[in-house]
Amino acid sequence: MRKTRFITIALILSVFIISGCADVKEEVEKLSFTPETYPVVDGSTVTIPLSEMLASRLMALPLEEARQYILHNKTHEGYVNLIEKNADIIFVTSPSEEELEMAKNHDVELEVVPIVSEAFVFLIGKDNPVSGLSLEEIRRIYSGKIDNWKQVGGPDMAIIAYQRPVNSGSQTGFLDLVMKDLTPMEAPIEQTIAGMGELIDSVAAYTDSPDGLGYSYYYYTSEMWGNERVKLLEVDGVEPNPQTITSGEYPLKTAYYAVIRNDEPADSPVRKMISYLLSEEGQAMVEEAGYVRVKEKP
Repeated sequence: MRKTRFITIALILSVFIISGCADVKEEVEKLSFTPETYPVVDGSTVTIPLSEMLASRLMALPLEEARQYILHNKTHEGYVNLIEKNADIIFVTSPSEEELEMAKNHDVELEVVPIVSEAFVFLIGKDNPVSGLSLEEIRRIYSGKIDNWKQVGGPDMAIIAYQRPVNSGSQTGFLDLVMKDLTPMEAPIEQTIAGMGELIDSVAAYTDSPDGLGYSYYYYTSEMWGNERVKLLEVDGVEPNPQTITSGEYPLKTAYYAVIRNDEPADSPVRKMISYLLSEEGQAMVEEAGYVRVKEKP
């Protein structure tokens, strides 16, 4: 089921990028909004800085003033608002199975367009001597087959493997990018952390030993929720950084997406907004906000 879902999304992406980017320059030159005409934007916590800077640019307002027009309700709530037509565009991670089913039940087809490159990352306490894990080792940890750091070259202590709630953006990424057809072990309530920042802090907040393992997205851990007591792991020997993410060398590459309803007219404001984000000017803005561009520099 998950494989079929991503084939469908990939086709949508290909059609949009091929047909929608030819007129990017024209769209960028004439695109501007007032607070009254600005589309209703929702999305994940991680894309708030992107949304705020975009609003600042497209409404020609100082960043502080533009912020008042942006409200993100987190990933799942953003999908609900888009599907129920309470939002015009959302900036999020890819839809979960439940969100796709919800769209189907509302006769809504989602158009999912990558606008920012991202990496799914794993993190541990900084004093844990392990510097990296293979993707297979990660899968075996989260399926319950490896339960001690000693089994992966670390100290003799149990692995506390944290997870996120179902339908959170990072849990959807974890299932789709990492576990794929494998079912993760059921995490105890105390190891299922509601917020991404709280998960990072849980990994960092050890008493006698750095036994925690968690996951998040590169931008969030590096730009939004810094915690000097955690470190990012190499995966299959590759460190996550802007260079390895853009090149695709880092194996758990993903994206943040602009998601709209497929019935949006060809010249709708949100389609023009996506064209702007995919233009060189838009991608430069993405970098300025601290994200990794989805399109290489010309």
